[in-house]
Amino acid sequence: MQLSKIRMPLFIIATILFGIKTYVVYRFMFDLSIENSMQEFILFVNPIASAYLIFAISVWLNPKRQMKYLRWTSLIGSLILFVNLIFYRNFTDFITIPVLFQGNNAADLTGSFLTLIHFEDVFIFLDVAVIWYLSKQRFGLSVNLPGQGKIAATAVTFLLLAGNVVLAEIERPMLFVRTFDREYLVKNIGVYNYHLYDASMQTKTKAQRVFADGSEISEIESYLDENSPDGQAKDDELYGIAKDKNVIFVSVESFQNFLLDSEVNGTETTPFLNDLKESKDTIWFKNFYHQTAQGKTSDSEFIVENSLYPLGRGAVYFTNAQNEYNALPEILNEQGYETSVFHANNKSFWNRDVMYDNVGYDEFYGEQSFQVTPDNSFGWGLEDKAFFEQSIKYLQAQEQPFYSKFITLTHHFPFELPEEKANIDQYDSGSKTLNHYFQTARYTDESLEQFFQQLKDAGLYEDSIIVLMGDHYGISEYHNEAMGQFLGKEINGYEHIQLQRVPFMVHIPGYEEGGVREEVVGQIDVKPTLLHLLGIDNKNDLTFGDNMFAKDRKDFIAMRDGSFVSEQYIFTDGVCYDRSSGEEIPEEEAKACQPIKKKADQELQYSDNIVYGDLFRFYDFDQ
Repeated sequence: MQLSKIRMPLFIIATILFGIKTYVVYRFMFDLSIENSMQEFILFVNPIASAYLIFAISVWLNPKRQMKYLRWTSLIGSLILFVNLIFYRNFTDFITIPVLFQGNNAADLTGSFLTLIHFEDVFIFLDVAVIWYLSKQRFGLSVNLPGQGKIAATAVTFLLLAGNVVLAEIERPMLFVRTFDREYLVKNIGVYNYHLYDASMQTKTKAQRVFADGSEISEIESYLDENSPDGQAKDDELYGIAKDKNVIFVSVESFQNFLLDSEVNGTETTPFLNDLKESKDTIWFKNFYHQTAQGKTSDSEFIVENSLYPLGRGAVYFTNAQNEYNALPEILNEQGYETSVFHANNKSFWNRDVMYDNVGYDEFYGEQSFQVTPDNSFGWGLEDKAFFEQSIKYLQAQEQPFYSKFITLTHHFPFELPEEKANIDQYDSGSKTLNHYFQTARYTDESLEQFFQQLKDAGLYEDSIIVLMGDHYGISEYHNEAMGQFLGKEINGYEHIQLQRVPFMVHIPGYEEGGVREEVVGQIDVKPTLLHLLGIDNKNDLTFGDNMFAKDRKDFIAMRDGSFVSEQYIFTDGVCYDRSSGEEIPEEEAKACQPIKKKADQELQYSDNIVYGDLFRFYDFDQ
């Protein structure tokens, strides 16, 4: 046989090119942690197996359709990889089907999207160009296999996939049970098989509501009674201290605790918040953690309003906005409060217009309620100073007492601020995102100081309590190297969890007994805490959070990915750390983390069951 007659089929060439390309992207463009040689081998094998699965289907088509199929599948597969990379750079996470249903957010993400595209991304499409070129008829790279040949080619697909799954289970036992850890799924089975798995999970969760009958409620009730025995703690001196006062709740976008007391070139980043947390009228919870997932700001709202956990996939505000809830605004409405939200963004973003109505807000002051001009807007929209200034007239018009939630915009990724508005230097690191982060944080700090003065001028300050809370992280794991430079330490699992602390300050004018609280608390605890301060006894509620001031309270807070923080331990990514020292606990002693880990997983599962099954429709909160 002449050598010129020996040709490698295009579907094999495509498998090799696409598989190697995907491995390189996994290894060098995603920030996937590789802990051992087995993980490295699996990371190399799974894109080859996935590529063969995609391209081997072509052997069942005639030569012309084969070439067309290979061209378009290589392009579509590359686009899927590219979009996941862009998403990962922003959220250090992978896309899920529920996230795709949040598509009406896309119009607001254009500016952020462009900052996430890198020049080297063109590499992702180089193999596509080669495949399209080689698919021309003159190269004759199609195959016409007999029936047995087609079956044999397809059988190889199942052998490769089976081998991949076996290796993955050896490296990470119970991989498909630990579905909250999407990075492990991608590392072990690849992004394409992960998306197939995600689709099966979506089908399962959608069916959960249909088959729910409410029988699980009693089990959840018993668990909460046993693990939150002192949720209201009415004998505490702070019970009812804010009774009949207005509540002004400010959700401060992307604000993390490490900003407090920080400096850039000798200039304080947050001088106002630094002073506020030391004020006698302020209670600052130093160890307050955000607990959001893919829903980011909407997740923080959901947690605060309901004391339930967010979902591991997508945002409750989209996936389950029509459920029955017993939300904070509904409870306050029953107590005679007028409830409102102020956010200078379009009302459909995060499906807020639907969710807010369902959870009982009386009024939503969205983008249309504000005068937005080129002079007072940049980045994501209306700047915070103009936002607060224009909100005062609406606050004054509300019937008191009121509960009003403010959601800021300026300190939002990609944290870009016009030069003339910056009152602090940019940081100098390899991360453009971190460099900008301090400038927008300083601007928001100035905005909050101005807002406090405006409340005083409007006569609203003395009759209100003001709660400030960071909604979620601003700097993701993708920027760990730059964060390590700023903090002067390596960002390991322990430090990553500690970076999830966000400001939580309760400012009570005239209180003068404030101070720093060291308790481990989180967003899940906000709802029962606010009800406690307002003197509202809601003993029939079902919440996974506790009043932060209670002495006998749950001894941990859980993160959506299964990590947890307790008074003694921090557990994340399978490693148990001593919370006070940050030292990794030896494996033989790390068993102390397992009972808490079991409870954390149980709470996440119970909360998911409530949301996916819409279980509150079976529960009478007035009983």
